[in-house]
Amino acid sequence: MPDRADIVSRLETVFQDTFDDPDLRIHDAMTAADLDDWDSLQHIVLVLAVERAFGVKLNPAEVGKLENVGKMVDLLLEKTARA
Repeated sequence: MPDRADIVSRLETVFQDTFDDPDLRIHDAMTAADLDDWDSLQHIVLVLAVERAFGVKLNPAEVGKLENVGKMVDLLLEKTARA
């Protein structure tokens, strides 16, 4: 079972790939407002990339509750713990 640091590291790689920025660093408080390219379409691309990278499915209600990166990490910890 991955720990929080593992999830953050893997998620950061997903963000870097999705936003085509190898220097991008994520943090718990980060939101779409922090990245110019993070619009509604890019959010869908990001969610699909996260699902692929972590082997999970995120339902619309879960996605709607993702207020920031920290919430995404928490959800991925929960989902990967169940796997």
